[in-house]
Amino acid sequence: MYNYLIVGAGLFGSVFANEANKRGKSCLVIDKRDHIAGNIYSENVEGINVHKYGAHIFHTSNKMVWNYVNQFAEFNHYINSPIAVYKDELYNLPFNMNTFSKLWGIRTPKEAKEHIQDQIKELNIAEPKNLEEQALSLVGPDVYEKLIKGYTEKQWERSCAELPSFIIKRLPLRFTYDNNYFNDPYQGIPKGGYTAIIEKMLEGIEVKTNTDYFEFIKEQPNIAEKIVFTGMIDEFYDYQLGELQYRSLRFESEILEEENYQGNAVVNYTEREVPFTRIIEHKHFEFGIQPNTVITREYSSEWTKGSEPYYPINDEKNGSLYEKYRKLAEKEKNVIFGGRLGQYRYYDMDKVIESALEIVNKEFED
Repeated sequence: MYNYLIVGAGLFGSVFANEANKRGKSCLVIDKRDHIAGNIYSENVEGINVHKYGAHIFHTSNKMVWNYVNQFAEFNHYINSPIAVYKDELYNLPFNMNTFSKLWGIRTPKEAKEHIQDQIKELNIAEPKNLEEQALSLVGPDVYEKLIKGYTEKQWERSCAELPSFIIKRLPLRFTYDNNYFNDPYQGIPKGGYTAIIEKMLEGIEVKTNTDYFEFIKEQPNIAEKIVFTGMIDEFYDYQLGELQYRSLRFESEILEEENYQGNAVVNYTEREVPFTRIIEHKHFEFGIQPNTVITREYSSEWTKGSEPYYPINDEKNGSLYEKYRKLAEKEKNVIFGGRLGQYRYYDMDKVIESALEIVNKEFED
């Protein structure tokens, strides 16, 4: 019997296991996949650390979290500066003076602001009824049509006019020539890949992969005093209140016999007609000089049972259903729910660590 059965060897589960182990608690970590590290898993291909489940760039404004994760890896100085492709045009992201200069041939922040305000004023949208109107009222038609519309419709597989306005609460516009996607002071990619971080966190802890929790717990119901569950909270309760909705992703990776395919780690394709949302060229995350390169095309898709859930759909309907599940979870004395799926929340990596450490402190407070 263990003190904790930790379901999921991703970031949340591994942080909790590491902290519990440091406090002398016995832990068993299980994962249904054939590897640890969850969605931040990276594997070495052609000497390149390939982000198997999509690009993961670590960034945070929380110095405590930054110091914490630096115990397990040395980070490089990678800064995320994605490029957007629309037809045969290239634009810098996030929307900044480089973007506006390319769009309109202007140079100064004053010109850019006036251009955007003139476009918004002409639309006369008082109360946006959908995502399309919300985006237009924030950035005007030029930025919307070229850089938002097609990409968003691919992500959701719905017309922007059919999506609720609250999905886009704000669209950051920068009136500086700064292509740094994140504002956070601490950014980078772990040297040697993300899997090595999880390996260090789980050192000295028993781990079983290829292990489905629901089958495992039937066979060994008394395996642990407490369960830390990082899977889907609705699946834990056998969907008894209904199914929460998620978005899924599909990846197509390819080894190319060339040194440099696109010149940037992340290139978004904003046309609706291009089926994938972006291409990742993994070597650029670590400034690689390998003779070959590995690219991954990323496709957004509807989630169905049996496919991987990546993003919770945090709209009103799903939020209301999650609240019902959360109330059930609060009554559990021996189960802790965590992570994106267990807490039905879109978390960046730093927020996952922050949340795990908060729960650890609560669990082990003196």
